[in-house]
Amino acid sequence: MTKAKQKTLINFKKSQSLMTKLIKMIEEDKYCIDIMQQNLAAIGLLKSAHQMLMENHLKTCFKNAMVTKNEKKKKEMIEEILSVTRLLNK
Repeated sequence: MTKAKQKTLINFKKSQSLMTKLIKMIEEDKYCIDIMQQNLAAIGLLKSAHQMLMENHLKTCFKNAMVTKNEKKKKEMIEEILSVTRLLNK
C-alpha cells in the first residue's frame, strides 16, 4: 500500500471512530452543540480523505490514461472525474 493510501485509510479509520462516538453521544442524549462539533470533525476527515483519493487518482490512473493513444479511455476517465466532482458538489 502506498503512503498516500495509508494516509487516506487513517482518515477513514478516524472518521469511523468519530461516527461510533457520535452514535454513543446521541444515545446518551449529549449536548447538541457537542454532537455537531464532532459531526463537523468527521465531515472534515471524510472531505480530506476524498481529496487525498482524488489527488492520488489524478497522479496515477488518470495520468496513465491521458498518455495513451486510446481516445475512448481518455474520454471515460474525464467523465469519471466529472461525475465524482458533480456528486461532491451536491
